[in-house]
Amino acid sequence: MPTSSCRKSKMSQPPEFFRIAHLPPYPLGGIAYAVRDARLAGRDIVDLSQVNPDLGPPPRAIDALVQAALQPHNHRYSSSQGIARLRQAVASWYQSHYDVELDPDTEVVATMGTKEGLSHLLLAAAAPGENVLVPTPSYPIHTSAVFIAGAGFTGVPLFESFTAAEAAGYLLQEDSDDFFDRLTLAYNRAWPRPRLLICSFPHNPTAAVVDQGFFTRLVHWAREHEVWLVHDFAYADLVYDNYRAPSLLAVPGAKECAVECYSLSKGFSMPGWRIGFCLGNPRLLSALKKVKSYLDFGIFQPMQIAATKLLEDTSGANELLAEHRDTYRARRDVLVEGLRELGWTVHTPAAGVFVWAGLPAAVASLGSLAFSERLLAEASVAVCPGIGFAIDADGYVRFALVENERRLRTALTRMAEVC
Repeated sequence: MPTSSCRKSKMSQPPEFFRIAHLPPYPLGGIAYAVRDARLAGRDIVDLSQVNPDLGPPPRAIDALVQAALQPHNHRYSSSQGIARLRQAVASWYQSHYDVELDPDTEVVATMGTKEGLSHLLLAAAAPGENVLVPTPSYPIHTSAVFIAGAGFTGVPLFESFTAAEAAGYLLQEDSDDFFDRLTLAYNRAWPRPRLLICSFPHNPTAAVVDQGFFTRLVHWAREHEVWLVHDFAYADLVYDNYRAPSLLAVPGAKECAVECYSLSKGFSMPGWRIGFCLGNPRLLSALKKVKSYLDFGIFQPMQIAATKLLEDTSGANELLAEHRDTYRARRDVLVEGLRELGWTVHTPAAGVFVWAGLPAAVASLGSLAFSERLLAEASVAVCPGIGFAIDADGYVRFALVENERRLRTALTRMAEVC
């Protein structure tokens, strides 16, 4: 009995070599639990912590989903790389919107959102012990996917400082020499030499953006150093004030070294559908398809059919995206103006569905985590602390534009008492 009891006690704890033991706590998960507990306690929480679009999916997509779901054959196993018509639809979308030509059979894979696609791609392309370059601050999956694959990452600050970022308007261009100097230095110092770089523009969490010249130089750098590029393009469709987010794949020669992850979650307000795409280099996509063939049977087919019809109706899709952009722009303006009146340092973002803001002097000493906890406790407003994205981002928090203008004003009124 003692031996059996001891053995049971030891096995109740996962061995240290389990991959999950090396994962840091997911920063957004703790906030979600705190918001849930507060609401269960009966409190009215204005939740600006997570980018969970609230505008609802397009009615035409719901109608197509319902009709497809009525067909029994659509409930069978689907293809892990996506049905052919959906892959053709997104290839046509890229041709019309970004002037990028894609082969639907070898250069397009449908994924269960960008997180799944990126994570499985890292499992296929990053070997244990390898080094991956990741610009910082970074969205958590860009580093945690590296850890899950058994690799390590080297952070490359997007800007020399947040003061420098504000001076540059959170814009990276072809002549952003300081970034490429940091990138080259990080590459040269890392061992083994990195073979992958994960980036994301429009950027989460800072909403930093780039121009086509930046991507041209990045592709040139990657080919010179024999580094694969993985671009998370989740916020491609949510752009404002005449800014247009460029596709990395539009750079000549980019498909020789890069893939891009596109999603219907944010722009089309379909997060729960989990429909995304990985596009570009056939070799990387072949590796992704091989991993996916072992791990999943693809997205629920009626959802794929509905997404296909949505993308094929180009004029209707563009009209919908324009409406969503107008909604988020109006929310952005309300929040930015209100935060500035409260003494916050805020850049007006040109893209994305969030506002990256520096803590006002009165609460700066608290740090982003303690301030976020205090804001939730005393003002019933939830935000995401900057330290969840990078150690040096502790003086900032991220606001998600996922509540209507009235609720945003309510949040600002409550925050005035804390700030």
